[in-house]
Amino acid sequence: MSKKPSPPRKAPARSGRRETASVGRRLIRALFGAFTTLVVIGMVAILGAAFVYNGPGPAAKAGDKTTVILRKGASLPEIASSLEQGGVIRSESIFMTAAKLTGAARTLKAGEYEFADRASMAQVLDAIRHGRIVRHWITIPEGRTSEMVMDILNASDVLVGSAATPPEGAILPETYEVQRGEDRAAVLKRMMDDRDDLLNKLWANRQEGLPYQSKEEAVIMASIVEKETGVKGERPQVAAVFVNRLRTGMRLDTDPTVIYGITRGRPLGRGLRRSELDAFTPYNTYKITGLPPTPIANPGRAALSAALNPAKTNDLYFVADGTGGHVFASTLEQHNANVAKWRQIERSRAGDDSVPVVPAKPAAGN
Repeated sequence: MSKKPSPPRKAPARSGRRETASVGRRLIRALFGAFTTLVVIGMVAILGAAFVYNGPGPAAKAGDKTTVILRKGASLPEIASSLEQGGVIRSESIFMTAAKLTGAARTLKAGEYEFADRASMAQVLDAIRHGRIVRHWITIPEGRTSEMVMDILNASDVLVGSAATPPEGAILPETYEVQRGEDRAAVLKRMMDDRDDLLNKLWANRQEGLPYQSKEEAVIMASIVEKETGVKGERPQVAAVFVNRLRTGMRLDTDPTVIYGITRGRPLGRGLRRSELDAFTPYNTYKITGLPPTPIANPGRAALSAALNPAKTNDLYFVADGTGGHVFASTLEQHNANVAKWRQIERSRAGDDSVPVVPAKPAAGN
């Protein structure tokens, strides 16, 4: 009995799986391609940012340097914006990112900065991080009057605002660091505070028995010492002469006080006339007994120290010695001999032996 042939088996349908596999492979390839593209873009961006950060910065708009002032209390975005607008960096965002990544964002310092032409962003960030600001100085020479000090402050193109002229002797002559845009009144207050601090320390440790009734009288004495000698080492001796004169009731007889009464301390431009020495002013110590009513200048540290710790001598006179200093004497006879020597030096320098020797008056410094 013959068997019927079996019907042929149908092959399983696989077209759906193939299509699914094909789509999956295409998706993977697409994702991989996109990832690769992103990696490439990222690398390009990183390399570009690195170049902007480490490479040459913008050229200076004028000259070979660019100045930017960063405000105190400014935020990181404000600093970055100021730098970009000032033409120092090319990108605010790269600067802020670099500041955060390096930890510099927390230590950026305000002030005036001066950046070289084409300075890199790395150099700019490092300068601000370490506070390498432009430093400005104002020097107040010893012995200047308060009006002269104000002339110096008002002539500065770094400072702003105005300030009233302080009392004579209220300022400590020093070299002070100032910042661009700082107020003149604030700088002046620092100068006055420094003088007060120094005076308080010197007063607390002053020599016993000094003929001063107040700190102000000590400053008056110091201002006279300041104007009488520019030799730091002999200021205690000069102070001793005037202190001894006060103690004995002698007049101070000092030319700088007379000049102050005439010009308020401005240079006279010539020698004093006899009529000026004989004319009465509250500052003419040839006519008044004791100290003048106010200081005649702003004395420096050495003069203030000398007035409050004078040398312990019996000297009552001094005169120039021809070397820039002075020679001291305790008697009028010694002083007259010293004056005669000085007149001889003057004649020798003038080359005229016919100049008569002028008898010395019983003055302290002249």
